[in-house]
Amino acid sequence: MIATQQKIYTFTEYLNYQDSTDNKYELFNGELISMAPASGFHALILAFLYDYLIAEIKRLNLTWKVMPATVGIRTDKAKSRIPDLMILTAEQCQEIRNMTTAVIEFSPLLVVEIVRPGNADDDYRYKRSEYAVRGIPEYWIIDPIALKISVLTLISGFYLIMFSMILLYPIAFMINFIGN
Repeated sequence: MIATQQKIYTFTEYLNYQDSTDNKYELFNGELISMAPASGFHALILAFLYDYLIAEIKRLNLTWKVMPATVGIRTDKAKSRIPDLMILTAEQCQEIRNMTTAVIEFSPLLVVEIVRPGNADDDYRYKRSEYAVRGIPEYWIIDPIALKISVLTLISGFYLIMFSMILLYPIAFMINFIGN
């Protein structure tokens, strides 16, 4: 059997990569990682969190923007992630306005990841360390598989869990969480 070597991409090649599909890719150690489409439940959680965060920003009269899986974050020389949600300041939004590819090299205020089946290590380990190195002040992990919500705050370069909740009544939670 002949083994083929997978291409290793530079960050610049990643930014310019096009494969004539609507697929989204993250860059991990120079390899393109295809992001599978979200499940329906994942999409409902994302929609709920998006609406919730917008309402809170409006209630607090802030000029921040919630970005839903449309902006990537460069996390290292050959790494880039596309979180499910992030919050940017008005100034940061001005910076991305003229980017040809929306992959930021600065720290958003908040990043939210919703765990997908089979990739819990990505969200709990790899992205946690990458986002900490990038200096992102707050990181939420929403885990519908383990029925767990974790809110992490960056302190002295490491994330500390400030809040974690395991859902004991998942059916009631799901009904209340995603609405009618």
